[in-house]
This record gives sequence, C-alpha cells and structure tokens, in this order.
Amino acid sequence: MGILKGPMTARRYIALGEVPDGFRERYVEALNANAFREPFSKTSKEETVGWVSSHNLLDTDFTDLNMWLYNQYALFSLRVDKKSLPANLFRATLEQRGRQWCEEHGQERLPRSVKNELKDNLEFEWLQRTLPRVQVTEVVWNVVEGTVLYHSLSQASNDRFRKLFHRTFGLALEAVNPLDLITDDTLAAALERTGGSDLRVEV
Repeated sequence: MGILKGPMTARRYIALGEVPDGFRERYVEALNANAFREPFSKTSKEETVGWVSSHNLLDTDFTDLNMWLYNQYALFSLRVDKKSLPANLFRATLEQRGRQWCEEHGQERLPRSVKNELKDNLEFEWLQRTLPRVQVTEVVWNVVEGTVLYHSLSQASNDRFRKLFHRTFGLALEAVNPLDLITDDTLAAALERTGGSDLRVEV
C-alpha cells in the first residue's frame, strides 16, 4: 500500500466546497451508502465500483471512524471489479460447439439463432466460474485543507474516482498541477519543458 508505506505515484486534487459541520457522522453514512457491493448476478460483465477499507479490500463497513479517519486525514480505497472472458479461447470454443451442433443435427451451416443461443449459454457458463479482475486504489484526503491524493495516474481510473467522490461527498475535485506548487519560476519553467505533470511523493 503506497500511501501507508513506501514510495508512491499519485494524482493530486483540491476538493471544492465546504466540509459540513458534523462531517464525521455524515461521511460515515455517505461512505457506507457508496461502499463496494458484490454484484447481484455472478454472470454480470458490468463494472462494480465502491469504497473499501485501505487495510482490507473485503472490509466495506465505515462505521468505526478509527478504521479510516486519522486526525484530519481520511484514508480509504476505491475498488473496481470487472469480469471478462478470454476472447480467442471463447471464440474457438464457440466454433467447436457450433461444429458439434451441425454434426449432431446433420446440417452444413449453423443457423444464426442457434449460434446466438450457443454463445449466450457459453458466456453464462464461463462467467459463473470466472473470478473478476480486482483493482484497488488508495485515497488520502486531508479534510481540513481539502487536498486529496489518488494513488493512480490512469485517466480512466481518475475519472471514475472523481465521479464517485462527488456522488459520495457532494464535492467536486479539481486537479492540481505539481508545477503550481513550485515557487522557483526558473525550475517550474524547466519542468514544464519536460512535459511532467504528475506528482511523485515519498512517504
């Protein structure tokens, strides 16, 4: 866990808006309401997104403040699960089942309706026994100062994070260019020419 120990690469944000009075109780409710939940169907290919504890990705209960709030720092993680099937193997298996059907029914060509049915059945069968790809990304938020670090530089991951953060806390996130943190204009100009724009922090 990069935020808890060791070096990390993170994107920095400022949370826009006021933190409400009594935010601890309100944010407990907000985090629990948007915590990660297992999908209803084991055959779903949709992304499942929600908050989890940074200490254990299976812990989705934020009722205990001591598990995620340390003085003014809120520490939690974004979990994203998604199931996918190996395309080449799936296609080859479907073709094989199609040939078997044609042999069993004495037909040279596989009807489109039968192919679709075979495809749906194979997809259902495989998704039931396939484990999702699990991605967990840490978040640290200085609730007092409004600074937020998200432990990923992936644009898709950051877009997903900003959307859920706003839905959970009602606060928009504005990206901070690390060059804005440098007071030396000459150094800032030199770094600007390198094209670097992400924050690398040693904790």
